[in-house]
Amino acid sequence: MLRTWNKKIVVDLVKEKFSDYIFTVVSNRQPYIHRILRGRIECLRGPGGVITALDPIMQELKGLWVCCGSGDADRLVAKDFKVVVPPQNPSYQVKYVWLTKEENLGYYYGYSNQALWPLSHLVFVKPIFKEEDWSVYKEVNKKFAQNIYEEIKGKKAIVFVQDYHLGLVSKYLKELTKDVITLLFWHIPWPTYDVFRILPQKNEFLEGFLSYDLLGFHIRYFCNNFLNAVSQEVEAKINR
Repeated sequence: MLRTWNKKIVVDLVKEKFSDYIFTVVSNRQPYIHRILRGRIECLRGPGGVITALDPIMQELKGLWVCCGSGDADRLVAKDFKVVVPPQNPSYQVKYVWLTKEENLGYYYGYSNQALWPLSHLVFVKPIFKEEDWSVYKEVNKKFAQNIYEEIKGKKAIVFVQDYHLGLVSKYLKELTKDVITLLFWHIPWPTYDVFRILPQKNEFLEGFLSYDLLGFHIRYFCNNFLNAVSQEVEAKINR
């Protein structure tokens, strides 16, 4: 039977099954942005479907959100790289990961959006695979994993990672702690194997992906494409 997930179902499930876990969301974008407007600091909720869907859940679960800081006033309000949001109803912590200009260029504008995005969407733009971008992508994913670990070490945690920018976070996090359940939702298409196989780092990328305890895709077709890639590249038994 198909089940429609909503805020109440997710919150009740986490509270019932994982009440002693820290519920952690990880994304490139931040849920709340602090900007200087008209001479004063204002806190604005960020755009996008991930934030719209998960912010109400995080307010209920009192969890932790790890993300990049991009607002011009984020550093002014953060204490120990953290801030409590939303301002009108302080409910959960945001932990900022500060990236250098070089890290942002290589990880976000480089490997994520010049390699993975066009490859996954099958657009008529040739993906650009630069080894230096791949190296930065890995380093930023390690940086996220380290920041998550600093907040959850010694505790049990569910870490819900968002999108293609952070595909390797679970691999690096589990090198630091085993007391964690990791989930990833891939918010873009997963290409057919004939397309995916041109990714130079496909084996290492799949290895990182398979470290997650649960993977989510938009539709079954994308899920099947992923399983086909695994069956072609990894010596593994797949139960469909």
